[in-house]
Order: sequence, then C-alpha cells, then structure tokens
Amino acid sequence: MNHNGLFRIGEVSKLFHVSISILRHYDKIGLLKPEYTDPDTGYRYYSTRQFECLNTIRYLRALDMPLEKISGFLQNRNIDSIHSLLIEQQHEVKRRRQELALIEHKIEKRLQQLEDALSSQLDVITLIRNPARRLTAIRRELSPSNYLDLEYSIRELEQSEENSVTFLGKVGLGISEKNLNHHRYRPYDIVFILLDEEDQFNGKTIFLPEETCLSIRFQGGHERAPEYYEKLMSYIEQNHYSVTGFSKEITMIDYGLTDVVTRFVTEIQIPISSIFEPHQK
Repeated sequence: MNHNGLFRIGEVSKLFHVSISILRHYDKIGLLKPEYTDPDTGYRYYSTRQFECLNTIRYLRALDMPLEKISGFLQNRNIDSIHSLLIEQQHEVKRRRQELALIEHKIEKRLQQLEDALSSQLDVITLIRNPARRLTAIRRELSPSNYLDLEYSIRELEQSEENSVTFLGKVGLGISEKNLNHHRYRPYDIVFILLDEEDQFNGKTIFLPEETCLSIRFQGGHERAPEYYEKLMSYIEQNHYSVTGFSKEITMIDYGLTDVVTRFVTEIQIPISSIFEPHQK
C-alpha cells in the first residue's frame, strides 16, 4: 500500500491469488479498472472498493462463468440477474458433464479397441458373431494406395457433423458380395464409419442386423488386403459357406496412432452363412 491508501497491482495479485497478467487483462477489457494508473510509469493502483468487485469476479470464475456474462452482471447487479445467471450456468454445467461423460466413454472404448488390436492373433481365420450395428456410408469405387487416399471420402462423411466422424466411430472399407464371389478385391465399393450406440449423427445411417463373420487380422494397411481376402474366400469355399453381404475392412491401428506402417493392424470381416442355411437379405 502506498501513502494514498492504494495498492499496487503486485500486492493485489498476492492478496487475491490472481496473476498480474490476468489483472492486466481485466483492465484491458474493462472488467476491472484500477483506481489509478500512473501516466508516467504505467503502474496500476487499486483501492479497497475494487476488492469486492474482484472477489465477485473470482467467485463467478470459480463457477466457470464466461467473462462476458460476469461483465454484464457487474454492470447490472441485482438478485434477479444473479439468479438467472446461476440457473443458466447450472444448465451449462450439466450439458458439459454429459459431453464429458460421452468423451470418457469414447476414451474407454478406444482403449479397449487399442488393447484388442495389440493382442491380436495375426494371420488366423476366426468365426465371430457381431451384434446389430449402425453405420454411415458412401457408395464409391476406391483403390487406396495409402491412407491419404481415404481422406476426401472421410471429409464428405463429416459434412453434416459438428464433431469429427472419426471421433464418432471407426472408418472402414467394404467390397460387395458380388465382387467377393468373383474374387475381385479392387476397387472397394463402399467407405463407411461404424457408429456406437450412443452416437448422435445427423446424416443418413444404415442398420446392420446381427452377422456371423469370418475374420482375419494382419500386420499392415489396406495395400496388403487382397492376399487376405483370397485366404478368406478360399476358406469360405472349402468349408461350404456362402457370402451374405459386403466385407468390413478396418485398420485398427493406423496413421492416427502411429507413423510406422509396419505397426498397423488391419481386420477384414466377411459375413457368411452355411450353404445349407437360408440366405436372408
């Protein structure tokens, strides 16, 4: 404090545990102007009448209230105003809590998927049963030589969404039943994204019923897929299965996780049934 009863900005900073840079910012935006600014030195000085205002700002910021709303309240302080402001902030906190819960769930799923990919049995054909699933897709012929060839299609799928669809689900490629049966593994027929149950998606979606699939995982990306399609199709023919839909090929570990292509893990699933079972579309 100086002889005029004013406090320098450093003293106020220590008293309220607020950084000097924040106090300067509050001054700049007109939220909390100092009592006096020395025209020669530029030093800011505060009086005790600013203390109550700063304490109110700290309290509302602790509630994560935006500065513009705090400024509006300080210009019109009354009970109705603070009541409305607190209710509005309560709703905002609830909304963000739901958002964070979704993000937490997504992180848990991605961790499970990563751990699953890292523990993969490679080059082994397995029979799996997939639950009903939902996806969004673009029907398009595509022969990617690397992951960059997929980027335009992914951006198209994202057009109706605020969030990245790659956040929502897993990007994949598919080959039609007809082309699989003719052993034609290029080009792909479809680019899709598998959506989780809770995902909000504004675009058109496709519902997939439960599927029995033959699956194989291998090290590498889409460029290595044809040889593994051939393995799966040979197995299908040898064991008297029939293909019942388009394939789902997903790179479980890809460029989003590592730049080392040899660490990629890709899975191909082909839906099948016994030739002695009715083929349902």
